[in-house]
Amino acid sequence: MIKTIEGIYQDGEIHLTQLPQDISDRSQVLVTFLDTAKIDPTKLRQLIDQLETIAGIGQGFEELNAGQTRPIGDFVQEMQQKYGISG
Repeated sequence: MIKTIEGIYQDGEIHLTQLPQDISDRSQVLVTFLDTAKIDPTKLRQLIDQLETIAGIGQGFEELNAGQTRPIGDFVQEMQQKYGISG
């Protein structure tokens, strides 16, 4: 799972702007320093969205490999019932 949280590096410490939710103690992190004068906030958000999408796809493959799937017919039936779609 990839979770992105903003922070500020100051005086040799990283201060998070929010506390992460659903993260186990001693989780591995990657820290990327950004030069805010040289980065477009829109492109940064797009990059974060892409990374989260890739992580979601990876999680899907993990679930598939672990046998945590269900037949497509069951899914279609559930969505038809949930959203009132006739099949």
